Amino acid sequence: MRYLAFILTVILTFLSFILGIAVDPHFFWPLLALIPLSLLGIWDMVQTKHSITRNYPIIAHLRFLFEEIRPEIRQYFVESNIDGRPFNNDERSLIYERAKNIDGLKPFGTELDIYGEEYEWLNHSMAPHPKSEELFRTTVGGPECKQPYSCSILNVSAMSFGALSPNALLALNAGAKRGNFYHCTGEGGVSPYHLKNGGDLVWQIGTGYFGCRNNDGTFNPDLFQEQAAHEAVKMIEIKISQGAKPGHGGVLPAAKITAEIASTRKILMGQDCISPPGHTSFSTPIELCNYIAQLRELSGGKPVGFKLCIGHPSEFLSVCKAMLQTGILPDFITVDGGEGGTGAAPLEFSDNMGMPLKGGLMFVHNALVGCDLRDKIKVAASGKISSAFTLARSLAIGADWCNSARGFMMAVGCIQAQKCHTNTCPVGVATQDPGRQRALNVEDKSTRTFNFHKNTMEALSEVVAAAGLDHPEQLRPWHIFLRTGRTKMASYHEAFDFLEPGELLGDSPSPVYKKVWDLASADTFETHYA
Repeated sequence: MRYLAFILTVILTFLSFILGIAVDPHFFWPLLALIPLSLLGIWDMVQTKHSITRNYPIIAHLRFLFEEIRPEIRQYFVESNIDGRPFNNDERSLIYERAKNIDGLKPFGTELDIYGEEYEWLNHSMAPHPKSEELFRTTVGGPECKQPYSCSILNVSAMSFGALSPNALLALNAGAKRGNFYHCTGEGGVSPYHLKNGGDLVWQIGTGYFGCRNNDGTFNPDLFQEQAAHEAVKMIEIKISQGAKPGHGGVLPAAKITAEIASTRKILMGQDCISPPGHTSFSTPIELCNYIAQLRELSGGKPVGFKLCIGHPSEFLSVCKAMLQTGILPDFITVDGGEGGTGAAPLEFSDNMGMPLKGGLMFVHNALVGCDLRDKIKVAASGKISSAFTLARSLAIGADWCNSARGFMMAVGCIQAQKCHTNTCPVGVATQDPGRQRALNVEDKSTRTFNFHKNTMEALSEVVAAAGLDHPEQLRPWHIFLRTGRTKMASYHEAFDFLEPGELLGDSPSPVYKKVWDLASADTFETHYA
């Protein structure tokens, strides 16, 4: 039976050929399909690469077809409104509706399991406040910063030129310009597409130092100074790690490097472009602080911070000790969660590396509070933030503002096809194929970028007012509740430990933090457990 499809194909091929000669030439037409299928069956039986096609010639190719379209079948016909991952249908629909300026209303009540352990909610007030018309912003820049920046509470997170298409970058930046929020360049450098529409930029400096590197891949201060002086560049972000693949480098093969990419990244044509796992400009916490000071000086006093996904807790506490020892502070720290994921990554890194956002954000907030530094350093959060509630929750547990990558990707047309690494993005967002990216209309998608930001901020105003508050900066851990069991609940303030200002500097720091605090050293990132 496993050869039935092949045998029938061969028989029909023979019959069509005989009937075409003896009866009517029209019988030759089926041979256009039958001869290739017969040849395919013969090849299936003699090749040695695929066991299944040797045992099931011709028909086994249906399995490959079904595997190819399985994600689409599941997304469109099988999964419920709340089952999909990483963003379910309800989450995607909310983004699309807000991007299209459609009221994102949900009829007939929630479909979430409100007694399940993943459920969270924001407490409302019996005396709600009038909705604020203020454009929620926060000012970034410490005493050493000569050019502080007022940034929106929601901005475009890091996505590089090369990962996203030129048209996607043009749309995002034009939307950011119109909505007065910033657009992070990602580590691929400041491209012409980041600059064309004049939106505010945060220039991200990764381990490859793209846009400010020597030919050997080391940091070039002169190139950095020249690029950082651009009026559109408002802040500098040193990328230490990202949630999608913390501690993982990358290689852009020489064959994929165009003249445009080479010019943007300041790399040589004809050579593989390597992003190492770690930085070469610093190797200790103190050296990181000195590097921050160097970039701040070279940029003319613009805010400088760093982005990381929390790994070993003692390493971040080592940076805190270095800040205290040197007196050099970053203007901001961006905490990325392990659930972040615009960058394609090995499954082990996507699924099992890096602390999720909520834990990482609370740890960084607590560490800065415990070192009496929190009022001097702003904290940003990124990692699957796409709604007013995820914004409010992050602001309540330690963030000053939030960044969204996949939310804005969907605003410009992403359908979560998960083809980002194949250069075959069906909507022209994550591809360098000129034919595919042509489908993305910059004018239309820039409006959708603006709408998504505007309507999400409008929704944030409404939930903040419903909580009896006037501004998101008033949100605290006790405003957000979560299930700790089907019959139990607690606020974040009750469920987690929050430090008092300067607590880590006293004689009896929190026992939860004491062990890792004692292990941390300003002189090294290495942790030596007893």
